Amino acid sequence: MLCFSTFLVAASSTDVCFGEETPGIAKEKPAEGPFVKVDEGYMVPYDYRIPGTNQTISMVPVPGGEFMLGSPESEENRREDEGPQVKIKVDPMWVAKTEITWGQYKEYMDLYAIFKDFEADGVRPVNDNNKVDAITAPTELYEPTFTFEYGQDPKQPAVTMTQYSAQQFTKWLSLISGQQYRLPTEAEWEYAARGGTKTAYSWGDDLDDIDDYAWYFDNADDGQVAAGSKKPNQFGLYDMHGNVAEWTINAYTEDGYKSFADKKDLHAVDAVIWADMPWPCVLRGGSWELDAEELRSAARLPSNYEEWKADDPNFPRSPWWLTSDPARGVGFRIFRSYQPLPKEKITKFWEAQDEDTILDVKSRIDGGRGGLGLVDKDLPKAVEEAKK
Repeated sequence: MLCFSTFLVAASSTDVCFGEETPGIAKEKPAEGPFVKVDEGYMVPYDYRIPGTNQTISMVPVPGGEFMLGSPESEENRREDEGPQVKIKVDPMWVAKTEITWGQYKEYMDLYAIFKDFEADGVRPVNDNNKVDAITAPTELYEPTFTFEYGQDPKQPAVTMTQYSAQQFTKWLSLISGQQYRLPTEAEWEYAARGGTKTAYSWGDDLDDIDDYAWYFDNADDGQVAAGSKKPNQFGLYDMHGNVAEWTINAYTEDGYKSFADKKDLHAVDAVIWADMPWPCVLRGGSWELDAEELRSAARLPSNYEEWKADDPNFPRSPWWLTSDPARGVGFRIFRSYQPLPKEKITKFWEAQDEDTILDVKSRIDGGRGGLGLVDKDLPKAVEEAKK
């Protein structure tokens, strides 16, 4: 067994071991099913059960490789922000089989009330020595009828969360599991969505088969539907086109990938423009509210919080929730690198990088309008005790 230490955040570390203790690694070649050969054995699918819950997240191994990020000028319905095309190297990774569902996301939502109880009772206090291992939990929905109008079935994709809230969800999963879960970069997302193809969609260039693979404006009469109810792509990933658009970590730029065009040996995890403002950031894959051309593998959707939070009466507006359409078509999917990222990098995936969001969160927490709690391997047991 090969073990090495990787820091999760500035003040904490965890030992990551490849072998039986590491989910998704097998020493022997599987007799069936997808796998990726790596130095330590074989990357294989695995189900991660969120500790203290009956919710599992299915992770699928995706092989590394090279691809051209963006769309060629010849692609029908191409937009200027999808170029210039850039060659990207992608390392092996695990990708969630589906978008995060309400069943999974509500376990994170429940932490708000639990963190408030901990604070009132002096349990697991957050202080200057451990706050680097703390997360915020989303406040209770101001208007749940908006978010849940099209359903809240445990198998439906969770929607209307901000990019920051999705980041904090992945930090929570990471610190209770000892594995690095996170949002993808745009390049990682597109590589996973393409499934090795160069066509406009993972199934080809035309729309003859779109109803087999995607929920979109023409066939989604009842909003988002249960995740994984269409055919998967070549990597075994469902709903990479349609159902809900998925957050990436990248800030949106109108000139597309111009800043990457002169870089050589660019890896997908480094093909990032970090946000210095809360928006616009990039969502991928399109949603049930959008037309077919907006579901293409290279299509980009920039966020717009001025419009997407228009019905939020709070000041500052919520760092965790969106209140206006197209937010009911906004969700996310989690990724995990084969090789854990260094602490400086992974922390940027988990935390807001723009000053406005940082100040808004601080204002909410200082004013008692947010839940802040310490996250470690002992949190699930503490939550279980609190629910008794």
